Amino acid sequence: MVTKRTKEILAVLDQMYGTDMHCYLSHEDPGQLLIATILSAQCTDARVNIVTKSLFKKYPDMAAFAGADIRELENDIKSTGFYHNKAKNIIACARALMEKYGGEVPSDMDALTSLPGVGRKTANVIRGNVFNEPSVVVDTHVKRISRRLGMTEETDPEKVEYDLMKRLPKDHWILWNLQIIAFGRSICTAQHPKCSECPLTKYCVDKLYEKYS
Repeated sequence: MVTKRTKEILAVLDQMYGTDMHCYLSHEDPGQLLIATILSAQCTDARVNIVTKSLFKKYPDMAAFAGADIRELENDIKSTGFYHNKAKNIIACARALMEKYGGEVPSDMDALTSLPGVGRKTANVIRGNVFNEPSVVVDTHVKRISRRLGMTEETDPEKVEYDLMKRLPKDHWILWNLQIIAFGRSICTAQHPKCSECPLTKYCVDKLYEKYS
């Protein structure tokens, strides 16, 4: 159920950031977004966008990623961190897509999460941004700020996702992620939130503003 309190929070965020927001990861097709999202684990979107600018020229499609040399790919993505595991997952994911789906990215949650390196977060990024399927993406900003705003008491990302699905209207499921990322980067940061500048302090259950204002 969408409460009056939730509607007020969404109205503030809509006014701050608008509702015509787009994914922060640069991509031209679903496959590129899938690869970029895998790379974004424990890495900033800005760094991923720098890496993929040349990466997607070198590997223009899933067939190219499926046939990539793992050591070479590791070197190509090294600056995103955890590059051994990411390279292994990208190649395995690309091969699975070639074998099962002709190189196309599926929209079904079960199909997506069956792919190597693809969890619910990555699947929801694809479903929400590519296929316009109502999807809640829980990243570090969403988990932190949703808790601060009293939208959930959970810490497990999947449980946070389900709580937000209950509390948010479907037209704001993917938008919540995009708006909260912007809000978390500029105002409600992890260590030193700018509570004196925050228009949502009255909704903050952690009372952070008493410390940081």
